[in-house]
Amino acid sequence: MSFSAPGSPPPNTPDQPPSAAPPMPPVPPQAQPYPQHAYPAQPAYPGQPPYPGQPAYPYPYPYPYPYPAPPSPGIMLRSPHGLATALTVLLSIAGVAALLLTGIRVYLWSLMDGLVKDPLKVKDIALARVDNVTAVADGLQGMLWIATAIVFVMWFHRVRQNGQVFRPDAFTLAPGWAIGAWFVPLANLVMPFTIARQTWTASTQLAPDGSFRKVSSAPVTAWWLAFAGSQLTDSVFSVLYSAADTPEQLRGAAVVGAVSGLLTVAAAVLAVLFVRKLTALQSAKAAHGPYAAA
Repeated sequence: MSFSAPGSPPPNTPDQPPSAAPPMPPVPPQAQPYPQHAYPAQPAYPGQPPYPGQPAYPYPYPYPYPYPAPPSPGIMLRSPHGLATALTVLLSIAGVAALLLTGIRVYLWSLMDGLVKDPLKVKDIALARVDNVTAVADGLQGMLWIATAIVFVMWFHRVRQNGQVFRPDAFTLAPGWAIGAWFVPLANLVMPFTIARQTWTASTQLAPDGSFRKVSSAPVTAWWLAFAGSQLTDSVFSVLYSAADTPEQLRGAAVVGAVSGLLTVAAAVLAVLFVRKLTALQSAKAAHGPYAAA
């Protein structure tokens, strides 16, 4: 038995090995940027062959950004072509229907204008006919737009998820907002446009040297301006038409309705261009990788 000075380590005993110093923590390796050729070697869409000469790497993010955010678990590239084709057909039919409804509203304006100038020249049967035709056309267009909206939201969510795979850091909103943003009052006039712009950016191939290559987003902006304008003017028309009690008020409502119909036709045409262009951008990036040909 031995004693030690206060504060000194205990002496080693014959049956106890000398205490060893605790191991030092490993030094983390220096972060290295991913090489420029880093792109997934898996098929772009299910059923396509892998990219030739590309290494298997889980994150489709290029140099010079060393810390990409990985895609959300379970998200993979899915072709938007089928939805885009169905949407093109529905939007074309909806545009024609909107054009016919615009003609009905112009006819309503002409009847009300004639009624204001000379009530004896406008027959009651003409007024009853335009009311019936307007009600039927509004009902048919409403059902058509519901079907179109469902397919559009499905396509919109599909391309947004593909954008998450292409470039996760391009977005400020979660993929679920590609659906939910359409149902938030007032915000649905801004949030879907933001998602569309960010998806457009994420779907654009980079330049051959790895730098960002700007592709004009005019199709996105033009479609959204026409769509938002048609929605606002249609809301104004509904209020004016419901509250109209005189031929003068109906005539004014018909003018707003005709403008709304023309904006709806323009929105349908521009939506087709937007859908087809964004689908083509994603197809090119999925088939040929993140870099555009020189």
